[in-house]
Amino acid sequence: MAHRFLIKEIALQAGLGVATVDRVLNGRANVREHTRNRVEQAIKELEKQELNLATTGRKLMVDVVVEAPARFSDEIKNALEAELALMHPAVVRPRFLLRETMTTPEVVDALRSIARRGSHGVFLKARDVPEIAEVVRELQHHGIPVVTVFTDIPLSGRIAYAGLDNRVAGATAAYLLGLLLGPQAANVLITMSDEHFRGEEEREISFRRALRKHHPQLRLIDASGGHGLDLPTEERVRSVLNDGTCIAAVYSMGGGNVAILRALEAQQQAPVCFIGHDLDKDNVQLLRTGRIQAILHHDLRQDMRSACHHVMHFHKLLPASSVASSSSVVVVTPENIPDHIASRFRD
Repeated sequence: MAHRFLIKEIALQAGLGVATVDRVLNGRANVREHTRNRVEQAIKELEKQELNLATTGRKLMVDVVVEAPARFSDEIKNALEAELALMHPAVVRPRFLLRETMTTPEVVDALRSIARRGSHGVFLKARDVPEIAEVVRELQHHGIPVVTVFTDIPLSGRIAYAGLDNRVAGATAAYLLGLLLGPQAANVLITMSDEHFRGEEEREISFRRALRKHHPQLRLIDASGGHGLDLPTEERVRSVLNDGTCIAAVYSMGGGNVAILRALEAQQQAPVCFIGHDLDKDNVQLLRTGRIQAILHHDLRQDMRSACHHVMHFHKLLPASSVASSSSVVVVTPENIPDHIASRFRD
């Protein structure tokens, strides 16, 4: 049995005598299977302990590149910083590039700059387009792992995706709207920030599929393309409502909910149901005041923990079995806003 530890260390870890461990390691006869298994387990435990000792204080510089409205970028930054103290035994040091909008060449230039100066990993929220996928492959070639967060770029060579299951989110939104609107025909307003964000696209595809199957009486009115920013989103909604179309419900996949409601109120419309994503400051206030009925929430801290763990595993600082999973979709109403989030945004 191959090992690199002193027999007395293995014996101490296994709770066995030195002579017994020596017989196991040298494959001698008259050793019970249970004893052999205990020695093997002790060696695995020592290997994990050795890994922890070797990585204590190891610094990992990670670059966080995010295209998103400031209200969501702030939540990502807060979530990651809250997790940093829990990344023992490594020390994770983030560098942030957070922009509300970025052109494809700007994202490509930012990622190539990271490749030139070096990094232990990149957390990336960007559009799923060929140019960005190609530069992710370039980072991989330089030995820099990329974890996509909240929206995926699957055919890029990224090592993992950390974020909610967007298909489940879209199907959940369709289920809730079907319950609340009932069997009557009605118009549902939908908005995405940009169709090239795969996460939002997956929500929309799943949402449409579920409505076609279970609620074909609901007609979709699409006001996408506002990048989740207030003024462009409001303009997009106003443009599709110019004919006086009556909106019974809203599913906002890309944010800008204050602007969406402002555009609806300008036409004296009050939807029966409004479903959005993410518990940022705006959405918590809208929930409290009853202006939106449900938020599809996922734990950003858990997602950022998962992203860090994937990078730590890539650098052999964490076993695969210890990598945290991504978060699940949680339906939040005005009655169950998590206390730790409500307290942050209390007036």
